[in-house]
Amino acid sequence: MKHQEIEKKLYEDVRFDLNRLKNAMLIGVYQNAKEKQICQEHLEELASLANTYGFDVTEKVPCGLKKIDAGTYLGSGKLQELLEISKHSGCDVVIFDEDISPNQQRNLEKFFSKPVIDRTELIIEVFAKRAHSKEARLQIELAKTRYQLPRLKRLWTHLSRQSGTAGGGSAGGGGYLKGEGETQIEIDRRILRKKIAAMQEQLQIVREQRQTQRQGRLRSGVPLFGIVGYTNAGKSTLLNALTDAGVLAEDKLFATLDTTTRRFHLPNQQEILLIDTVGFIRKLPHTLVESFKSTLEEAIYTDVLLHVVDISHPLSEEQFEATLSVLKELGIENKPMITVLNKADQLEDRSKIIKFKLKYPKTVVISALNREGFDDLLNLIIKELSSLRKVYTLKIPQSHYQLVSELMQKGHVIESCYEENDVVLKVEVPKEMEHKVIEFIFTQEGL
Repeated sequence: MKHQEIEKKLYEDVRFDLNRLKNAMLIGVYQNAKEKQICQEHLEELASLANTYGFDVTEKVPCGLKKIDAGTYLGSGKLQELLEISKHSGCDVVIFDEDISPNQQRNLEKFFSKPVIDRTELIIEVFAKRAHSKEARLQIELAKTRYQLPRLKRLWTHLSRQSGTAGGGSAGGGGYLKGEGETQIEIDRRILRKKIAAMQEQLQIVREQRQTQRQGRLRSGVPLFGIVGYTNAGKSTLLNALTDAGVLAEDKLFATLDTTTRRFHLPNQQEILLIDTVGFIRKLPHTLVESFKSTLEEAIYTDVLLHVVDISHPLSEEQFEATLSVLKELGIENKPMITVLNKADQLEDRSKIIKFKLKYPKTVVISALNREGFDDLLNLIIKELSSLRKVYTLKIPQSHYQLVSELMQKGHVIESCYEENDVVLKVEVPKEMEHKVIEFIFTQEGL
């Protein structure tokens, strides 16, 4: 009994605040020799995530795995080997590049006598550190709470200090006293479920506000281009280079979590809106996709997606597919898309560009940092806009010149001339304006 009490106390003590930990050992798994190289690349990405959070990575260990152990994920022999590596490296925390179950996490922490987290928890914690706006912080808090719910351990020790908010108890904290037959973990679950419900209500208010803003943009008729892509692909750098938006652009994962919208005039003077969205990542936790729904929905209501790809990255194709996977989850994988191969100045193997262009014809090669390839990008944007719009020849009385001005702003005037008291235009008309011009369609060909 005494031994069990010591083991329980040890286990309760090892779950420290992650902010106090410094050195991390990373563990990835592969099933055959062919997957080992990919596993090592994935560990490099995990190392970038760990560095972004603030950890120093002491070891990156790829492990061959034939079968997942239900209790500890890895077998006893491999775990013993990893235990020795962890002691030698002086790590404070062990991070798995795979999702591990709550039971596996508890067993692994007992075995290593130190915190063990998985990829999902690390991504959520990185998001939490990078969140600045009230909306982003609320979204992250919701994702963290959802993640914690099946992993309840000793949450009551710090949740009970929030009795005035989350628990709904009395001023004396009576709301946290056990009811008859109610266990502590049941109390914890009840507290977290109330917390989740409260945050969902707050996010619904935010979603409604965002919807109002979005409707305003849609009514304006200005074409919307959503910049999407894998984290650190260069989305914010591209937006800054085109519009001087001043968005934070660092060589770190998830440098920005909030959407930014900027107006931009194409070379033909047509106005568009560019919307920079949160970056995606391989195995983006479903809890984050759900929590960031109101932010990610910005991509749903765009006319065209600019899918930015870091073509210099060894796993650029996998990152491309990971982004498509999130877009599919949002139901917009078939939306018109321009593939923007960024960081071409850092690419040695140009055959990758040919491969992308063969598979995705609407592809352009740029360096957002050096502002190279922008002419090709803008020409492709103009071409894509043309394919979304019908060309009409219109004869509009000068008494309706307000409509002419609107067409000049929201459409693209190809030719124009005056005939007595009428303005004759050959113009690309936005879909939302077609009903306004029907009565002015001029049947004569040309001008």
